[in-house]
Amino acid sequence: MADESRVALVLGAARGLARGIALKLAQSGYRIAFTYRPAGTPPAQTEQALRAAGVDPFSVGADGAVRGETLRAVRDVEHHFGRVDVLVHAVGPIVVKRFARLTMDDYREMIDANLSSAVEAAFAVLPGMRERRFGRLIYFGMNGSHVTLPARGMTLYAAAKAGVAAFARSLALEEAAAGITVNVIEPGDIREKDLSRAEALTVPAHNPTGHAGSWEDIAYAVRFLAADEASFINGVALGVNGGLAEAHE
Repeated sequence: MADESRVALVLGAARGLARGIALKLAQSGYRIAFTYRPAGTPPAQTEQALRAAGVDPFSVGADGAVRGETLRAVRDVEHHFGRVDVLVHAVGPIVVKRFARLTMDDYREMIDANLSSAVEAAFAVLPGMRERRFGRLIYFGMNGSHVTLPARGMTLYAAAKAGVAAFARSLALEEAAAGITVNVIEPGDIREKDLSRAEALTVPAHNPTGHAGSWEDIAYAVRFLAADEASFINGVALGVNGGLAEAHE
């Protein structure tokens, strides 16, 4: 569980898995801030769900692919709440195309929105976390990112997410003495991002469990890694995938 003063910032929580993560953290006692892309899904539905959970969220429009936007969002949250204790980096688009059909624009989008924004987020939140001697950074790869598991049609996305995993796990070594942990979640076989766990149990899938995963499974893993009690879990790449051993987003 969270100290009642803890503030969690979930990047990209206007929809999908990140919305569920924000909701689960709110239900666990965190004060919640989240970002949404101004040209994308509006924040209203997430705000409504969070208020129904008993928290007053703070939302910030920010495009993680644009340099400086993530830093600005963190500063806005720090100004509003006074701190950021938990950062969940759940942004980053995916392009599924064979390399012959990709362009350098696709490359820049994958790197900027996935890896560069992850690095910028760390630069933004770590000074305050070091000062308070507490912090949780939780990043997202794709299934198998930490071992660069190859996947057809995902050359650029897989490369970007492998970069995120390598960055996060190396950063974990440097920040641990300051009471900060850095971990990676690698989701796999989450067929529909808005299905509950009970609903996902009815969806067939080719992982060892025989059924798809859900946002609740991912959110549970985030809550676990964010907890004060998880201080000795650091530099981990946690697969939330039903035992799936192949690349899968």
